[in-house]
Amino acid sequence: MIRAIIIDDEAHCTSRIERLVADYAPGLIEIVDTASDIDAAYTAINVHKPDCIFLDVQIHDQTGFDLLKRFEKIDFQVVFATAYEQYAIQAFRFSAIDYLLKPVDPDDFVQTVERLSQRTTAEPSTGAFEIASDHFQNLKNGKLTVATSEGKEIFDIPDIVHCEAAGNYTIFTFKNRKPLKDSRTLKKYDEILTKHGFFRIHSAHLVNLDYVKRFENGKNSFVVLKDNSKLPVSTRRKDDFLQRLAELSA
Repeated sequence: MIRAIIIDDEAHCTSRIERLVADYAPGLIEIVDTASDIDAAYTAINVHKPDCIFLDVQIHDQTGFDLLKRFEKIDFQVVFATAYEQYAIQAFRFSAIDYLLKPVDPDDFVQTVERLSQRTTAEPSTGAFEIASDHFQNLKNGKLTVATSEGKEIFDIPDIVHCEAAGNYTIFTFKNRKPLKDSRTLKKYDEILTKHGFFRIHSAHLVNLDYVKRFENGKNSFVVLKDNSKLPVSTRRKDDFLQRLAELSA
């Protein structure tokens, strides 16, 4: 039996998860407590030592990340619940964190319960929540957090000219600073940056459309950026890329 706490500042959202548990996971999940603010949630977790918490992203004037930061070690599983908030969802996906969209769909809930029941330890790590928190806050402000060999760096998304895949790493090229290498794949950043005016022109290249100088068509197609770098455009992505350029110039 998974012992769980629901943390949400809206009573109807708490009731929704309670009903889903009763209808779809009566023998798998036991709701041991609920809380509607960060302080009450912190107390409830310390008292009940739950296996899992269902945690709202925005709780009054704080966030679920503020609650998690109070714990030196997170030894319980976390499932975030959120109304559609693109930056939160991008942060969750980036860090492989479980989340449910409000209003919570029964099928999504059942799939989440199945994942929870298959785990024997809390996942992901405390560090993953810290990364997700950084991304959530920074994306809201048009910034991105990159982990380098020397630590974390935060920079403005519009300053990124181009991202290039290098095995399981991503190399960032900027307008006015030296390139940076991050230990995450280009696919991770593609999911985030396409919503900020970027386009994946090739399996190895993601470009900021604001820095596109021209497109060169031919047997092999290329895009030339404003810094005069020349990058290949894959055949299967070319039509979508040209359509996107046309939309920007319309």
